[in-house]
Amino acid sequence: MFVTLGVLALIALWVWWTYPRVGNLLFELIGWVEARRSRLKAIRVPIKSMTLATYQGGAAHAPALLLVHGFSADKGVWLGFARHFVDDYRVIIPDLAGHGKNTFVAGGDYSIAAQARRMVALLDACKIDKVHVIGSSMGAYVASWLAAHHPERVLSLGLIGAAGVNLPQPNEVEALVNSGDNPFLMHNRAQFDRFFAMTMAAPPFIPEVLLAAEAQTYIKRREELREIFADFSGSPRMEPWLPHIQVPSLILWGRQDRMVPVASAHTWQAGIPHARLEILDGIGHLPMVEATQASALHCRELLDKAKVYASIRP
Repeated sequence: MFVTLGVLALIALWVWWTYPRVGNLLFELIGWVEARRSRLKAIRVPIKSMTLATYQGGAAHAPALLLVHGFSADKGVWLGFARHFVDDYRVIIPDLAGHGKNTFVAGGDYSIAAQARRMVALLDACKIDKVHVIGSSMGAYVASWLAAHHPERVLSLGLIGAAGVNLPQPNEVEALVNSGDNPFLMHNRAQFDRFFAMTMAAPPFIPEVLLAAEAQTYIKRREELREIFADFSGSPRMEPWLPHIQVPSLILWGRQDRMVPVASAHTWQAGIPHARLEILDGIGHLPMVEATQASALHCRELLDKAKVYASIRP
């Protein structure tokens, strides 16, 4: 009896110990396969004081497209989306500092301005003068800062579920943060499940083993994410600079976005009067993952508009 219980306990311990690790290995394998399918290569790019992990694909002399992920995500969220652009663009997808394959450095400055400066340094290192840039959530914040403060480097701007303006109405995430319960900073699987449910309204199928691995990663990175969140959320809001954004711009939102309310889209549109607004029904905070083809189509229209704009601009 006791031997049987001991064996069962050892099996349970082994499953608990290895299950998330299997998920991490599967994540790596799936990422490699998806990158191959999208004809992207993993390339590390040295910039001042650090090296950025990136995916890159497309012809070296094609127009450049920079894709910037959001807070606590990584470059992998763009893999399916990027597949729609590698035939015509030089696609560059970095892990932002403190994220993905990049080493977290305490006190490393994860403000929006610092992240935007790193994107400029990345373009310089890749010998790219001008770029189309599309960002998601915090990545859209970085992208808009880039367009406003380094306009000579940006050809067009795509903002997907953008953070970076004052929220026009009460928001679920803001209320939790203000109550001391930041949903990004989790201690257990239940908190991860709550967070994951907030990210997408129409998520693709994700096996449980991958969710377990992702939950473990978030729990382990809690203190790192706390510092990054404080730096980015303490950055100046974009409203004063939005009128300075003159390039063709797209604001893309999921109507069921629980992370950043869809009402925020109208703040961006009011600040960038020439921007086109598209709202996707039944979609949450990550349209490029939840509705990849529709999101790519809207962004393709933006890039086509930018070509016309560039041809007539003096």
